[in-house]
Amino acid sequence: MASWLPETLFEIVGQGPAPSKDYYQLLVTRFQVIFRWWKISLRSEYRSAKPGEAKETHEDFLEKSHLQVQIALIFGSRILDYVFNLCEGKFDFLERLSDSLLLNIISYLDLEDVARLSQTSRRFAKLCTSDELWEQIVRSSCDHITPDMRALAQDMGWRRMYFTNKLQLQRHLRKRKQRQGSQPSSQL
Repeated sequence: MASWLPETLFEIVGQGPAPSKDYYQLLVTRFQVIFRWWKISLRSEYRSAKPGEAKETHEDFLEKSHLQVQIALIFGSRILDYVFNLCEGKFDFLERLSDSLLLNIISYLDLEDVARLSQTSRRFAKLCTSDELWEQIVRSSCDHITPDMRALAQDMGWRRMYFTNKLQLQRHLRKRKQRQGSQPSSQL
């Protein structure tokens, strides 16, 4: 299974905590943890400072490593935990999938499963409530989406539109057409 993994398992960049202006990169490959830094300072003693790099094997990193402290300070404990899991061989393959692919997969789930999935993580909560997902769900359940329905969905959101019954949708569409008809032609 690990042979399917790309060479780079994880990468993140960020700026050090204030008042630091230094930039950092954390790279986890299949065999190493690489930590790079760039000093950014107006002080004359740091102007000639060259970028730095520290490399450790996964095993060395899991042992008492000075990089653990640096990663926790710069990127936070959540990222440190994730790097620990990667170094221990615990890969979260769902985490590696793109949002568009996950949205496509989620669109085939039953609504109860979408609701349960939304409670598993922040990322899935965001995906399960996204307009992109609910647009796919509405499209799969409707034969035809008129331009008026699309405009109404843009106003009210695809999720809300999905859970609104047909009579209410027709009333919303009529109100929307009336509002558009009552607007002066200069605003159109």
